[in-house]
Amino acid sequence: MNEELLRRILQEELKGIKEDVTIMKQDISGLKEDVSGLKVDVSGLKEDVSGLKEDVSGLKEDVSGLKIDVSGLKEDVSGLKEDVSGLKEDVSGLKEDVTNMKQDISDLKAKTDRIEECQKMIFNEVGGLMEFRTEAIQKIDKLTENIEFLSHKGNETEKEVFFLKRKLL
Repeated sequence: MNEELLRRILQEELKGIKEDVTIMKQDISGLKEDVSGLKVDVSGLKEDVSGLKEDVSGLKEDVSGLKIDVSGLKEDVSGLKEDVSGLKEDVSGLKEDVTNMKQDISDLKAKTDRIEECQKMIFNEVGGLMEFRTEAIQKIDKLTENIEFLSHKGNETEKEVFFLKRKLL
């Protein structure tokens, strides 16, 4: 019995081992499929990494170009800052010129006001002189008429005196 029992135990153990081996074979087969799938995935990842390396290389070139562009922009900004500084100086000078021009305009306005005041006085004076002239012309005309009349009267009187003297002689 001992042998029989041992055989049964061994057969059962062998049967268990065979089942374990079968399960392991199935597991290994599944693992092989997984490894095969992983190989495909790794191959795809390698291609992706290769593509990413190309992209990174392109990005590095782009960044290099951008650095050059930024450097140029910095130079441009520096030039613009100088231009702005010059413009600020120009504006400051223009402000001073405007201030001076405002003062000149104010002075000219004051002179213009004085000239207008003098012009009004001259206008009034000319008006008075025109009235005086008109009156003077009228008086001269009357005096001329009177002189002509007196001259005529004088001539007639002389004529009468002449005729009277002639009669008397």
